[in-house]
Amino acid sequence: MISQNDLKIKLYLSARDTKILFTILLLTLSMVGCHDDTEETLREQPPARRTLVMFMPWSTNMKDYFEANVAGMEQAMADRELADERVVVCIATTSTHAAIVELRRENGRSVRDTLQHISNPDFTTSSAIGRMLLDIKKYAPAKNYALVMGGHGMAWIPAVVWKKSAYSRVKHSARPLTRWIGGLDSMYQIDIPILADGIKSAGMTMDFILFDDCYMSSVEVAYDLREVTHYVIACPTEIMAFGFPYQLCGRYLFCEPDFQKLCSSFYDFYSAYEMPCGTVAVTDCTELDRLAAVVRSIHEVAGPIIDEEGEVQQMDGYSPPLFYDLEDTYLHACADSTLLASLHDQLERTVVAKSCTNYYFSATSGALYKIRHFSGINTSEPSANSIVESKTTTAWYRATH
Repeated sequence: MISQNDLKIKLYLSARDTKILFTILLLTLSMVGCHDDTEETLREQPPARRTLVMFMPWSTNMKDYFEANVAGMEQAMADRELADERVVVCIATTSTHAAIVELRRENGRSVRDTLQHISNPDFTTSSAIGRMLLDIKKYAPAKNYALVMGGHGMAWIPAVVWKKSAYSRVKHSARPLTRWIGGLDSMYQIDIPILADGIKSAGMTMDFILFDDCYMSSVEVAYDLREVTHYVIACPTEIMAFGFPYQLCGRYLFCEPDFQKLCSSFYDFYSAYEMPCGTVAVTDCTELDRLAAVVRSIHEVAGPIIDEEGEVQQMDGYSPPLFYDLEDTYLHACADSTLLASLHDQLERTVVAKSCTNYYFSATSGALYKIRHFSGINTSEPSANSIVESKTTTAWYRATH
C-alpha cells in the first residue's frame, strides 16, 4: 500500500503537462488506502477461512513489547504462506488512542494497512470490546475467528478486588520484567466475564484465545470462556515481558493449529532466554464440564481444601500464594486413588498440550521457583490469601462445590 507520505514526486510542469499531472493524481488517489467503507464495498469481500485478531489494549508499559510481538507475527507470516487467512491487530498506542491495522504480505514484503482509528477506547467494557470485534468483522470477514490478547494478567481476579489490595500499590523493580498485572492500573484491567460478554455481543466463537499475559492458564478463566472459545492457550505462571515468541511459534497458529509444536517452540525459546523460565499450556474448553464433574466428586469426599503445610505446587511468588497447580492441589487433598486416576485422565483430555522449564520466575518476589508438578493449569482453590476470597463467586467454584 502506497501512502501519500511515502509518495514524493517532484513535478516540473508547463502548461502542456496539465493533462499528465491530472492522470498522475488520479493514479495516486486510487493507490492510497483511505477506507471509505461503504456497505456495498464491504459486502463484496468474500469471507476468509479465518481472521486472527491480535488485541493489545493499553497496558501502561507494554507498548514496545507489543510492537516487537507484531513484528514477530509478521515474520511468522513471511515464513509460512497463509492459506486464505487474515491477521488484524487492534493496538492501543496511548491510553486514549487505538488503531485497527491489517497485516499483509505484498510482493514479498510486510505491509501494515491502517483500517480505523479509535479515540478514547474503553476496552474494560463489553460494549467497547464488542464494537471493536464487529469493526474487525466488517473489515476482515471470515468463517472463523481467533484471538491473541496481549498485556498484563491476573487470571480471574476482578479488577475492583485487585485495586483494593496492598499488592496493587507495589511497584516491581525486579529484572527481567514480566507481564504481571493488567495495565498497572485497575482502570485499564479487563475482567474475564467482560471479555466473554464482548465476544458474545459480536456474535463470535473463537477457534482459540491465546493470552499473552501472566497467570491466564487458569481453570477459573477457561471455565468463564468455555462458551466463546474452543481452546485457551496461556501460561499458568508469570510470563516474561517479551511475551510469546511469535517469530517462532506464530506459524503454528495458522491453518490447522499445531499446539504441540507451539508449546515446543515456546519451550525452546525460553530454555535459552536470559532468564530461562517459561510455562505454557493449551486447554480444550469442551472438556471443562467433565473436568468440573470429577472435581466436584473429589470435593464431596475431601471437604475444604487448604494448603496448610505449603506442600502444594504454587504457581506465583505471592505469600500466601494466589495460584496453585490444579492437579497437585487434589493430589494433596484426596486419598481416593480412583478419583485421582479419573482426575488425571480427564486432565489429559482437557490440557491437550503443555511445556515448562525446570523453574519459573516471579517478578512479584524476584525469585525463582522449582516446578515439581505441572498439569499446565492453575487454580485458586487452596489459597488462604484474602485477595481470592471472591473465588466462591466464580462459575468454576459454583460448578465444583
